[in-house]
Order: sequence, then C-alpha cells, then structure tokens
Amino acid sequence: MATYLNIFVLVTVGILLQTVLFPYYLADPFQPNLLSVFVVYLGFRAGVRFGACSSFLLGLLQDSLSGIYFGLNGFCFLLLFFLYHEAAARLYTDTRVLMVVGAFLATGIIAVLHLLLLIVFSVSEGAYASLVGAILPQCLVNSIAAAVLFPLFPRPGKEDHP
Repeated sequence: MATYLNIFVLVTVGILLQTVLFPYYLADPFQPNLLSVFVVYLGFRAGVRFGACSSFLLGLLQDSLSGIYFGLNGFCFLLLFFLYHEAAARLYTDTRVLMVVGAFLATGIIAVLHLLLLIVFSVSEGAYASLVGAILPQCLVNSIAAAVLFPLFPRPGKEDHP
C-alpha cells in the first residue's frame, strides 16, 4: 500500500510541475514530460493490471490537461507500457542506465506514434512541423528527468510471467 501511495504522490507532484511550474520557466521543447517517464517506470517495474490501467489513465490525464486530442496519449502510453513490460521480462531493470535509455527511446516512440496517428486521424497541417523539430530536445530532457527521478521511484514486486 505504501508503494501505491508513493507512486500517487510522485504522479501528483509531477502533474503539478508539468502543468504549473515548467511552462513558466522552460521553453517548449525543453519541458520534460514527467508522465511519460512514469509510464517507463511502470512498464519496467509494475504488474500488468496496475501498470496498464495507470498508464492509460495517465495518458488520458495528460490529454485532458494539455488540450490535445483526447485519447491520443492514452493509447500511446498504453502501447508503450506493454512494449516496455514485455522487454522488462528479459532485462535487468534496476539500473539507472536502462531507465535513462528507456525514457529517451520512449519519448521518440511516443512522438512517432503521435505523428502516425495525427497523419491518419487529423486534418490539421501545422502539427507535423512542430513535432518533428522538438523530438530530439524532448528525448534528451526526458532522459535527464528520468535520471533525476530514478532514486525516488519505489521498487514494487513484479507479477510472475506465465
């Protein structure tokens, strides 16, 4: 129970930082996406039931706070969780290096998924150019945020894989 409370407090602080503090002090491509870092953590260390539900809800929460298409981040975060959860069964997930590399790759994967989904389902023309130029700075900033947040994350037990 303490693990879930710790995760809830970290997510709440992350949401407040991401929506209130970071937009005033950091330029747009250099604002870390802390919720995607939490999804990387959940993918590497949480069980399927808790992690999948939490990842989807974190994506919907980010969609509702950012004003982007509702469900876009929910789908991307859920897909990212399943991808990282399957990779976690084959990797040693207690290293900071894996968390940093995972956050870097996750940001790129989310950006590519956003681009693909916007091409398929959207008619707006300006969204593509703004996403392509911000992918690399966003990847770097999220990997730095993952390195800073790694010691704060609790170590929950994983569910057994069949």
